[in-house]
Amino acid sequence: MRAAVLRQYNADLAIETVPDPKCEEDGVVLKVLACGICRSDWHGWVGEHPRVKPGQILGHEYCGEVVEAGPRARWAIGDKVIAPFILACGTCPQCQSGESNTCDDQRLPGFVEPGAYAEYISVPRAHNLARLPESLSPVTAAGLGCRVTTAWHALTGRAGLQGGEWLAVHGTGGIGLSCLILGQALGARVIVVDVVPEKLEHALSLGAEAAIDAREGNVAERIIELTGGKGAHVSVEALGIEATTNASIACLRALGRHVQVGMPVGHTTHMQINMNTVYMRNLALFGTRGMPAWRYPSLLGLIETGRVDVTPLIAREIPLSGASAELFAFNGPTPPGVAVIGDFVH
Repeated sequence: MRAAVLRQYNADLAIETVPDPKCEEDGVVLKVLACGICRSDWHGWVGEHPRVKPGQILGHEYCGEVVEAGPRARWAIGDKVIAPFILACGTCPQCQSGESNTCDDQRLPGFVEPGAYAEYISVPRAHNLARLPESLSPVTAAGLGCRVTTAWHALTGRAGLQGGEWLAVHGTGGIGLSCLILGQALGARVIVVDVVPEKLEHALSLGAEAAIDAREGNVAERIIELTGGKGAHVSVEALGIEATTNASIACLRALGRHVQVGMPVGHTTHMQINMNTVYMRNLALFGTRGMPAWRYPSLLGLIETGRVDVTPLIAREIPLSGASAELFAFNGPTPPGVAVIGDFVH
């Protein structure tokens, strides 16, 4: 099969012919219909993700059609499915308690095992898969990836965002735009922060109440001013860097909730955080990564019924050969929207 393979960090992926994947007893092999390009892929591509090594096939935001099913998989050939990026075991205490995104024995295509920058992918533990609704195109479904699902769990499963609350979103990439779209659907008033004027304008066009250029003055003070001197109820950090994490914490009102969605890895693993603000304002700090697979129906239901429109997330449909250019773009400020691989032949 054709695949884009990481051979050297921070360099073009190699388009190669590699062996077709093998199907596991509890899994399926998918013909990949679409795969999103994510900043988490970039972390691996530049060598900052500790588990991504040369020879890896990236890609963890994918959907596909079943072309082979193991004897213990409940899916049939021809089924179209969406995959979470965390393939949980289903039997450990975390999985049994409904928190499968914290599974003790995770399998991670795209990071540890071959991912979906390829024509086919082997997906073990197929009980994690969700059926692709007929009304959802593969490109849009792949755009949900880890961004929309992670944002949904961050807002509803972790922060408990309520209608009428103020939500601040630091960073308007895929995660940030997802938080904007979902926050509005939940009835929140959303303020976004970024350093790229085009992305701020895009967020305003999608309904953000205010958009702040982080290069111009104190972000936290501006958010507190916009919220009547109180601060946001919930703030999401969507980049994984120290400056935005501190701004996210500082913009909260008393008893506010900070959610760390951006991945601190490599040189951002350790940060200096103003814990005095956390202490004095009685803040709650949440970490989140992925979404339990059982929560897919609640999110897909909102999309199918039209309450949530995720199509504005998708800016570019690209061929497999275009993946390298998208990864290089993450080395600097990126344009609005996300890119999705929809053509695996070119």
